[in-house]
Amino acid sequence: MPRFFTRCATHSSQKALRLAKIWSIFTAWAIAMMKRLGRGACGAHSNFSLGQLIEEINMKITSLSRRCWSPLIFAFLLIAAPRLQAQYFGQNKVQYENFKFEILKTTHFDIYFYPEEKEAAEHAARLAERWYARLAFILQHELNGRQPLILYASHPHFQQTNTISGGIGEGTGGVTEALKRRIVLPFAGPIAETDHVIGHELVHAFQYDITGVNSGSGFRSPAGLQLPLWFMEGMAELLSIGSVDPHTAMWMRDAAKADKLPKISQLEDPRYFPYRYGQALLAYVAGRWGDGVIGDLLKQSTKGGNLALAIRHVLGVSPDTLSMEWHQAVRETYKPLQTTTEAPDKYGRQIISKKQNAGELNVGPVLSPDGKLMIFFSEKNLFSINLFLADAETGKIKRNLVRAEMDPHYESLGFISSAGAWDFKSERVAFGLITKGRPGLSVLDVRSNKVVREFRFPQLGEIFNPTWSPDGRFIAFSALVQGMTDLFIFDLKADSLRRVTRDFYSDLHPTWSPDGKHIAFATDRFSTTLDNLNIGNYRLALYEVASGQISPVPGFAAGKHLNPQWSPDAASIYFLSDRTGITNIYRVELASNKLLQITNLYTGVSGITATSPALSVAAKTNRMSFSVYENGDYNIYSIDSPEVLAGKPVTTEMADFNAAALPPFKRVSTTLDSTIKNISLGLPGEKSDEVLPYKSKLALTYVSQPFLAAGYDSYYGAQVGGGISFFWSDMLGNHNLVLVTQAQIDGSFNDFAAQLGYFNSTRRWNWGASIQQIPYISSQFLAGSGTIDGSPVYVEQELRYRQLNREIVGLLAYPFNRAQRMEFSAGLQNISFDLQQRTRVYSYTTGQMLSDQKVDLPAPGGLNLASGSLAFVYDTSIFGATSPIIGQSYRLEFSPILGTVKFNNVLLDYRRYLMPLRPFTFATRIFHYGRYGQDSETDRLTPLFLGYPGLVRGYDSNSFSQSECSGNDCPTFDRLIGSKIALANFEMRFPLLGLLHAGPGYYGFLPLETAVFYDLGVAWTKAEEAAFLGGSREFVRSYGATARLNLLGYLVLQLDYVNPIDRPQKGWYWQFNFTTGF
Repeated sequence: MPRFFTRCATHSSQKALRLAKIWSIFTAWAIAMMKRLGRGACGAHSNFSLGQLIEEINMKITSLSRRCWSPLIFAFLLIAAPRLQAQYFGQNKVQYENFKFEILKTTHFDIYFYPEEKEAAEHAARLAERWYARLAFILQHELNGRQPLILYASHPHFQQTNTISGGIGEGTGGVTEALKRRIVLPFAGPIAETDHVIGHELVHAFQYDITGVNSGSGFRSPAGLQLPLWFMEGMAELLSIGSVDPHTAMWMRDAAKADKLPKISQLEDPRYFPYRYGQALLAYVAGRWGDGVIGDLLKQSTKGGNLALAIRHVLGVSPDTLSMEWHQAVRETYKPLQTTTEAPDKYGRQIISKKQNAGELNVGPVLSPDGKLMIFFSEKNLFSINLFLADAETGKIKRNLVRAEMDPHYESLGFISSAGAWDFKSERVAFGLITKGRPGLSVLDVRSNKVVREFRFPQLGEIFNPTWSPDGRFIAFSALVQGMTDLFIFDLKADSLRRVTRDFYSDLHPTWSPDGKHIAFATDRFSTTLDNLNIGNYRLALYEVASGQISPVPGFAAGKHLNPQWSPDAASIYFLSDRTGITNIYRVELASNKLLQITNLYTGVSGITATSPALSVAAKTNRMSFSVYENGDYNIYSIDSPEVLAGKPVTTEMADFNAAALPPFKRVSTTLDSTIKNISLGLPGEKSDEVLPYKSKLALTYVSQPFLAAGYDSYYGAQVGGGISFFWSDMLGNHNLVLVTQAQIDGSFNDFAAQLGYFNSTRRWNWGASIQQIPYISSQFLAGSGTIDGSPVYVEQELRYRQLNREIVGLLAYPFNRAQRMEFSAGLQNISFDLQQRTRVYSYTTGQMLSDQKVDLPAPGGLNLASGSLAFVYDTSIFGATSPIIGQSYRLEFSPILGTVKFNNVLLDYRRYLMPLRPFTFATRIFHYGRYGQDSETDRLTPLFLGYPGLVRGYDSNSFSQSECSGNDCPTFDRLIGSKIALANFEMRFPLLGLLHAGPGYYGFLPLETAVFYDLGVAWTKAEEAAFLGGSREFVRSYGATARLNLLGYLVLQLDYVNPIDRPQKGWYWQFNFTTGF
C-alpha cells in the first residue's frame, strides 16, 4: 500500500539537512575546481582582442588558457538557505486564516494556541505535562530548556502552518522539527488520538535533545536525524502506545503469514512502513532485554554514529541474528491464531481488490440502501485517493465520482477518518470535503455524476461520516470544532445547523436508523473521566432524535466499539470491536441485549487507522460490505448470506490470549507499559496557567557549516575564499530572514557576494524583499615569447573582467487556492563592468622579472534597470520520482524592463500530463519566451538560445563542430539564437522497471523513468521572423529516447540519445544533464 499515511513527519528537518549535504558536496567540488581554475576552461566575457594587445609588445603567442572565477560557492550557499524568490511552478500553501496566537506557559511547555481552541489547549497542556513525566522517567532524561508545542484546532488549520516549509499531507498528524525542536500538531478529533500524537511527537523532542540536535547550527553532524526512520518512528510509537497495539499486531500477523517479515537491513526500504515495523521490532527488543535498552540504543547510536554497531554493543547480537530471532518470535506467537481464525472469504466474497482493477488501498465502503451500488475510496488512479462508484454485486467499478487531485476545489476528502453517505432513494451521495481551508458537504447526483448542492460550514474544523435521515431532509455528521469532536444535524431544507453534543468527549461514526428515530454513534463519554484525563475505550450510544437523550448500547467489557450500522429492521446494530485484540464484526440485538459474532478473522476488519470506518450495511436489504487488511493490501468483501449476517454466539477461544500484544508475549519488564498507563504521573491540576500574547521575535534558526578554501599559484599568488549562511525565523515561521555571504580575499569589496532576504507569510498576501550583490569574475590568460630591445623575453598577460550585479527586489504573491496564484515583483538593478590588464615580463636568459604592470582598461558602460513582473500560475500536476506524471500546469508572465535599456519580457509555459493507459504518461509542453519593445534586440543583451538541454535536445552549443559551419557562417546554430523563442516538447514516459515488474511499486527497484520524445522549436528576431509568422526561420527538430534516474532524492540524472534532424552531419549522439523532466 502507499506509505504516506503517517501520524507525524519527524524528519521534516531532513529536507534542509539534505540540502546542506548537497551544499557540502558541491562545496567540495567547487574547492577542487578553484584549485584547477588557474588552468581551467570557461567562457570569458571580454570583447577585447588579445591579439591586438600582444602585437603591442611584439609577442609570438605560444600558449593560451582562460581562467574564470564565478560565484559557485555563493550559489551553493543559497541551496542551503530558504528560497525567497517566487517559485516557477508548485502548489500553494494558503494562509486562509490569520491566527491570533497566545502562549500558555506550563512547567515545561510553551503552548501556542489561538482563542478558538482555548479550552482544548488547556486539556492538551495537561496531557503534554503527563507525557513529559512519563518519558523523562522512561528515558531518564530531562529536556534542555522549555519545549514549544504549537497547536491548531483542526487539520486544515494545521496545513496552513508556516513552521514547516512545503505542503503538509492529509496523512500527517503532527510534526517535530529539529532546528527549534518545535512540536506542531492539530487536534486529531478523538481525545485518545490527540493524546497519542502529543506523546509520539514528544518522544521525538527527547530524541533530538538526547542526540544533541537542538543547537540550531549546522556546524556538527545531526546524529539523531541520521538514524533510520524505522528506529526513530518505531521508538516514538512504542513509547507512546506500548507493546499492546491491535493495529500494529494486525500488520505483523499478516506479514508473518505471508512470510514477508523484513530483516533489519531491509527496514529502510519504503515498502516497509517504519511506524508499524519499527514499533514491532523495538517492542521485541524491549520485551527481551528490558525497556531501558531502547534509550541505551539511542544514546549509543549517537556516540558511534551507527545503529548496527549500537545493536551489537548494547544487545550483544548482530542485526542479522536479531532479525532472525525476532521473525521466529513473531511467527511462533501468532501461528496458533491461524487455526482458531478464518480467512475473510469464509464469510463473503472479495469484490474490490487490486485483482479486480482497483488499487492496493480500498477503504471506506458505503452501500446504497437498495444494496445495488457502493462508493469507496481507493488509490486506483495511483497518485491520490479518490471516490469511486462500483456495482455492489460484482465489484465492477463504474466510474470515478471525484478526482480530488485534478480539481483545486477539493483540498481534502477526509478519506482517512471518514466515508460518504447515501440518501434512502439510492440516488445521491453526500461526502465531506475541505475547500478554501474550511469544511463543507457536497451532494452528488450519482446518475449525472454532478454536484447538485454544496454547503459550507466556516464555523467548523472538519466533517466526518455524514449520514442521511430516511426522509432525506437531514444529514447528521461528526465534526471537529474548537478542538473537540461533537455531533451535528444539518437541515437541508432550512439550511440550518444544530449542534447535538457540546463537550470534550469524542463522538464518532453516526448512522441514522431506518425508521428515523435514532442515531447510533461511537463515543468515549461512558468510559472517560475528564478531571484526571483517564481516556477510556469507545462504546456505542443511541441518540433519540425526538427527545435528545443519549443512552449507552450494551457491549463487551474490553476493547473498542466502533462503526455502528443498523440492520434493515432497526432491531439490531452491527459494529466493530477488537475485544480479543483482532477487530471483527459483531451484532447486538437491542431488545434482548444479546451479542453475536459475525466474523472471526486472522488479520481483522480495518481502515487506514484503527478508528477509520470500515463497515457498511445496506439499509433496505441483507447486504454488508467491509474492508480487510490482508497481504499488505486493503480489500473490500461483501456478505449476502442471511445466515452469516445473523451471527453466532460470541467465541471464547481467545479469552486467555490477547492478539494485540506484540511479541514476546512474556516480557522481562513491564515498566514501559505500566508507565504509559499511569494516568496520574505528572498530571497537573485543572488550574489555569499563565497566558501571554504571542509576539514575533526573530531568532537564529540555522547556521550553515562555513567553508574556507585557500590555494596558491605562482602566477596568481595566494587565493582565499569562504562563505557562510544564516537563517532567522520567529517561532511560528511567519517571519524569515536569510543572509548568504561569500568572500574572495584576493580582491576588493566588489569581489564580495551577499544576499539578504526577508519573507513574510503571516497572511494570505505573502510578501518579501531581498537585496544582493553578486560579482561575476572571469580572466583570460595568455603567455608568449618575444623580444624587447632585441633581448628575448617571456611575457605573461591576464585580462580580469568583472561584472557586478547589485539588485533590490520586492515580491508579492496571492494564492487563490492550492493550485492558482498571482505573483508580483518590482525591483531596481545596477550592472557595472570593469576590466583590468596585468602584464609581467621575464628575461629568458635569467628568469628575472623585468616589469609588472596593472592597467585599467575601458569597459562597457553600466546598466541601470527598473523591472517589474506580473504572473498567473496554475499547477495541479503530480510529480513522480523524476518528472510530473499527471495533471497540468501553466504560467503566464509579463515583465517590463525600464532604464538604460527598455523592453518587455513575455512568457507562456503550458504543460499537460495525460495517462491514457497506466503507467504511460503523455507529456506535452508549449513554451514561448520573448523580448518585445524598443531595445529588445540591443547587443547589450545576451541573445536567447534554443539549444539548452531543457529546451530542444540535440542542439547544445558544445555539441557543434567546425565541420557543420562554413567559414564564419553556421546556419543551423544561427537558427537557435534570437530575441524570441517558441518550442514544443512531446514525451511518452513510463517506468521501465515497474512495467517489467522488476521490483515493487510504480518504479520497481530503481526510481528510473524512460521516455521517447520529439522536440521542435524556433528562435527569431525582427530581421528574421519565424516561418509560422511569414518569415524564413524554420523549426529545428529532434527525436530520441531519454532515461532519468533519481539519485537518492538529491538530483535527477538525465541521459538522452538524440537525433537532431536538422543537423544532417551530426547524427545520433548521447547528451548528459542533471535535470528533471519538464
